[in-house]
Amino acid sequence: MASAAEGGAGAAAGPAAGLRLGLDALAAALGASEQALRLIASIFLGYPLALLHRHYLFYSDSYLIHLFHALTGLAIAYFNFGYQFYHSLLCVLLQFLILRLMGRTVTAVLTTFCVQMAYLLAGYYYTATGTYDIKWTMPHCVLTLKMIGLAIDYFDGGKDQNSLTPEQRKYAIRGVPSLLEVAGFAYFYGAFLVGPQFSMNHYRKLVQGQLTDEPGKVPNSTIPALKRLSLGLVYLVVYTLLSPYITHDYLLTDDYESRPLWFRCVYLLVWGKFVLYKYVTCWLVTEGVCILTGLGFNGFGEDGRAKWDACANMKVWMFETNPRFTGTIASFNINTNAWVARYFFKRLKFLGNKELSQALSLLFLALWHGLHSGYLMCFQMEFLIVVVEKQAANLIRDSPALSGLASVPALQPLFYLIQQTIHWLFLGYSMTAFCLFTWDKWLKVYRSVYFIGHVFFLSLLLILPYMRRALVPRKEKLKRME
Repeated sequence: MASAAEGGAGAAAGPAAGLRLGLDALAAALGASEQALRLIASIFLGYPLALLHRHYLFYSDSYLIHLFHALTGLAIAYFNFGYQFYHSLLCVLLQFLILRLMGRTVTAVLTTFCVQMAYLLAGYYYTATGTYDIKWTMPHCVLTLKMIGLAIDYFDGGKDQNSLTPEQRKYAIRGVPSLLEVAGFAYFYGAFLVGPQFSMNHYRKLVQGQLTDEPGKVPNSTIPALKRLSLGLVYLVVYTLLSPYITHDYLLTDDYESRPLWFRCVYLLVWGKFVLYKYVTCWLVTEGVCILTGLGFNGFGEDGRAKWDACANMKVWMFETNPRFTGTIASFNINTNAWVARYFFKRLKFLGNKELSQALSLLFLALWHGLHSGYLMCFQMEFLIVVVEKQAANLIRDSPALSGLASVPALQPLFYLIQQTIHWLFLGYSMTAFCLFTWDKWLKVYRSVYFIGHVFFLSLLLILPYMRRALVPRKEKLKRME
C-alpha cells in the first residue's frame, strides 16, 4: 500500500501534489496516519461537490450528471489510492459487459456474484496485513455489493412483475443501463468510499431530478444535511480526543493482562463502544453529503414533512440507548444490513429455515469484510448472541413471573443498567476479534478474560430451555388461571 501511495503521490503534479504533501505534514503534526487523513478529507470534499451539483447540475442532462459523478469519484479514488484505482474501474467495466452480454439471466447474476466476490477476496488476500490498513479494498467492498445488487435488480426487471414481491418490484431495473450510467452509479462521490448502499433506481431518480421536496426546484436539504454533519463532527471530536487513550493495542499488552478481571472487562466495555465511533463519524458525514445532493430524500411522512433518511446508515439515538444487541444491529450500518436482507437472506427463503439463512448471511458478511479469522469469530458471536437474546426475550414475555417482575417500575432502571452492561461488555468482546484480525491476537485477549463471552452465552443456550419448562406454564394451566 505504501509503495502504491508513494507512486500516486509522485505521479501527481501541481496543486494535487501540494495538497498531498500538505496532508502528509498535517498527519505528522496530528499523529494520525496519512491514509486516514486523506480519507477524511475526501469524505468532507463531498460537500462542495454536492453544492456544485445542486446549483449547476440538478436538472441538467443525465449524461452530464453521470459524467460528473464518474470523474469526481475517479479523482477521489486516485487521490486516495494512486493508480490502484484501476481495480474499481476494471470491475465496473466487467459488470457492464456481464449485463450486456448475458442479459437478464440467472447466469449473469451468478457470474456477477462469483467474479465480484472473487476479485474482492483476491484483493484481501494479496494486500492483507496484521493491522487495519486503508487501501483500495476498502471502497471496493462497497462497490462489490453495488455491482451484485445491480445484477439482481436487472434480472428482476426481466421477470413477470406479478411474480415479484412489492420490494423486488420497487428495485427492479426496467431499462438497460449505459456504461456511463453504471460508472456514475458506482463512483458517486457521496458513497464511493464508505457507503451507504443505494439502488440503481434510487440513483436514477436523483439524476432525473425527482429527489426533491419541491418539484422544479432544488431540494430544501441544507438544514437536514448540516444536522447530520454536525452530529458527525461531534463524534469525530470525541473519537479524536479519546483515541490516544483507548486503543486496541493496549489489549495485547502485559499491563492489560496483569490487571484484575473486573478492570479487563470494564476496559473491553468502554473500548467496545468507543471503537465504533470512527464508523459512526464517517457514516454521518457521508449521509450529510447524500442529503445535500437530494439522494437522501425519502418521500413525505404522515405529518406531510419531507423525510431525508433514504441513505441513513445510523440511528444514533437507538444506537446510544437501546440495551439489546438486536437494537445495535438495527441502528448500525443500516444500509448494508438492509442490502444483505434484501439480496441474500430473503433470497435463501427456499431453504425453509430462518436460522440457517441467518447463519449463511452472517458467513457472507464475514467473508465480505475480509479473510481474517477475527471476522468469522465476530459474526459467529453475533449469531450466538442474537439467538440467545431472542430466547431470553421470549422467556420473559411468556413467563408470568418474569414478565411481572420486569414490569415493576421501581426495578426498571436497574434492569436497564444490567442490560446495557451485558450489551456493551459482550459487544466489546465480539469486536475484539473483529479489530484484532488474526487468531493469535484475539485469542490472547479472550484467554485473558477466560472466554467470558463464550462461557456466558453458551451456558445460557443450554440453560434457557430448562428455565422455560420451569417458568412458562402449559396452555392448560394458563386457561385454568384465566
